[in-house]
Amino acid sequence: MPNIESLRIFVRVMELGSITSGGRDLRLTPAVASKRLKELEKHLGVRLFNRTTRSMTPTEVGTVFYDEARAVLQALDNAEARVASFSEAPRGVLRITAPLGVGRRIVAPLVPEYSETYPDTEIRMRLSDRKVDIMADGLDIAFFVGDPGDSTMKLRKIADCERVLCASPEYLSRCGTPTTPDDLLDARHNCLLLRFPGSPEYFWTVQTDMGPRKLEVRGRYDADDGDVLTDWALAGRGIVNKPRFDVRKHLETGSLVEVLPHSPPMPTIFGCLYPHKKLQDPKVRLFVDHIVRNSKRFFV
Repeated sequence: MPNIESLRIFVRVMELGSITSGGRDLRLTPAVASKRLKELEKHLGVRLFNRTTRSMTPTEVGTVFYDEARAVLQALDNAEARVASFSEAPRGVLRITAPLGVGRRIVAPLVPEYSETYPDTEIRMRLSDRKVDIMADGLDIAFFVGDPGDSTMKLRKIADCERVLCASPEYLSRCGTPTTPDDLLDARHNCLLLRFPGSPEYFWTVQTDMGPRKLEVRGRYDADDGDVLTDWALAGRGIVNKPRFDVRKHLETGSLVEVLPHSPPMPTIFGCLYPHKKLQDPKVRLFVDHIVRNSKRFFV
């Protein structure tokens, strides 16, 4: 019977596409991860990967074994979670993802207190403004701002999230201050857009006296990192649509100025998604409760 560590390494290498990435995710060196995989292949008597100097692809038997290995690890995780639920003493690794802004400014600052309260847990955060596949990426909790879309995951709303349009005083002096939503469509204005490969057609939805209105805004710059958009706005490069908590300090200092305060973007929510089966795992439940309890001050 192969050991559990070898199975975990194999599954993460399959999911992340390389020994280096799989090992790093489990805090192992590439040499150790490679050795474990070779031991697993020797035990099974089959080759799980085809290796070249430039690539590593799963063999047919490797693909079949992945499905079974993942099921074994999932069953083990479920069993451990059920046992842990009786003790209310969380332990083990908690894998979390969040958008860059909310991860840096809300979730990450609250992690140390949780870890100090529950010292037998380990927190591994992965921050990205791109959408993630919770199950495929082996995540326990995915925080989000906005619409999570259709999902079979458990959703928990944490707070209402007000959004704001803003730009630097220098930009508004040079290009003019929009007074109506239609002004955002004027060619003289540059809207800074959060986009990534595969993202849908982009628009901003603002509140008006006639109800929500979609604006197919345009801009010369886009990025898949919301903090880059903020930096561009601070540098006078355009108008940005951000959660208020994300730019609050810049608005307070005057380095950014709110635009169209009477027609702001539609508010969204800050929340999280996690698999239903994780409800019985105390480290997941207690971490979500911790974020809910302590994040409210960021949205006041």
